[in-house]
Amino acid sequence: MDAQKKVAYYTLGCKLNFSETATIARNFDGEGFARVDFSEKADIYVINTCSVTENADKRFKSIVKKAQKANPEAFVAAIGCYAQLKPQELADVNGVDLVLGATEKFKITSYINDILADPERRSPSGAEVHSCEIEDADFYVGSYSVGDRTRAFLKVQDGCDYKCTYCTIPLARGISRSDTLENVLKNAAEISAQDIKEIVLTGVNIGDYGKGEFGNKKHEHTFLELCQALDTVDGVERLRISSIEPNLLKNETIDFVSQSRTFVPHFHIPLQSGSNVILKLMRRRYMKELYIDRVTKIKEVMPHACIGVDVIVGFPGETEELFLETYHFLNELDISYLHVFTYSERDNTAAAEMDGVVSKKVRAKRSKMLRGLSAKKRRAFYESQLGTERTILFEGENKAGYINGFTENYVKVKAPWNPELVNTVHQVTLTEIDEDGLVRFDYINEPVFV
Repeated sequence: MDAQKKVAYYTLGCKLNFSETATIARNFDGEGFARVDFSEKADIYVINTCSVTENADKRFKSIVKKAQKANPEAFVAAIGCYAQLKPQELADVNGVDLVLGATEKFKITSYINDILADPERRSPSGAEVHSCEIEDADFYVGSYSVGDRTRAFLKVQDGCDYKCTYCTIPLARGISRSDTLENVLKNAAEISAQDIKEIVLTGVNIGDYGKGEFGNKKHEHTFLELCQALDTVDGVERLRISSIEPNLLKNETIDFVSQSRTFVPHFHIPLQSGSNVILKLMRRRYMKELYIDRVTKIKEVMPHACIGVDVIVGFPGETEELFLETYHFLNELDISYLHVFTYSERDNTAAAEMDGVVSKKVRAKRSKMLRGLSAKKRRAFYESQLGTERTILFEGENKAGYINGFTENYVKVKAPWNPELVNTVHQVTLTEIDEDGLVRFDYINEPVFV
């Protein structure tokens, strides 16, 4: 293998995909490949795909074209969820040379080295496909990514045993399984040794952590025990929980976060619908009353906590009355922002066969209404934080002469650009909301730069 072959990466979808791409990139680095930006000319382009939304599927072809434009002779590999669900569909895209499914993606360097060593294996008529039966995706590969030098995404769990009627993730990622506690702590220590100030815990269903940790369905450790152990890792300043199912977010975990040294008061809790009728059709594992209990408990012990919500609009059977039930439910709930998803039909899901299909036009209208509600909720949350003392971690990008940062409870702030602020933590008082919706502040102690 030519030691100077260049590899570029493109990641679609969730933070979990980003952590896996980063780990795969480190494997390439270890074998002597040189990493370049996706916009540059590379010998190999690796595209980590997603199939949660219709958009991610559609974007794949345009990304392949972008790679081919940069280098028509380049080797293009597709990996990830879409590659597992529809390997032949990706293999048929002009320019794709290799498609790897759920278990094979972590062996990508071996596949590529073998193909590069035997050029006759590279067929002009179609891609080489290696995609397992999803039942074989029963082992765990740990991973983490480091973004903008201030934050890392640490994967602790993969797969899902839930059978939500709209979701393809169990088909794409397999059964619920976890990293060992020992390996999670090792990865956290590695991250903190790189002067990364914040670690975000990611997974498909992280509240299920512990299941499959030793190749079985018994929980060797719980999510609470994982949090307690991570709280003791030297050098870690902030730990953030990315997204956790409401039925798996226990009172004990909420109480622990409220007293924790490192875990921040920020929760992202999928709701999907504020109607029990729709929740049953979705086969979610809770009713809206439990969701109210979770939000109430968080606000009881952490009044300043930020709570984000996932919600799906336009699910089959969602009448105008049921949508308004969701809207009013969210409007009255003490939450901070929404991630709004417009329902899209996915092959091999029960929801795709359901009656009561909502028109695309109505889906778009409902999505717009909830996005407006989200903006209102975020503004109200930011206003509630004015005058309070918070801790800011600054990020690494110059955005039109300003630097952004986030408080521990996820208020986004801005200050005039100063490169010396990057990846530094400061105590501040939040003072006002700027015209762009971001928050200004005063330092409690003015920073001193050497």
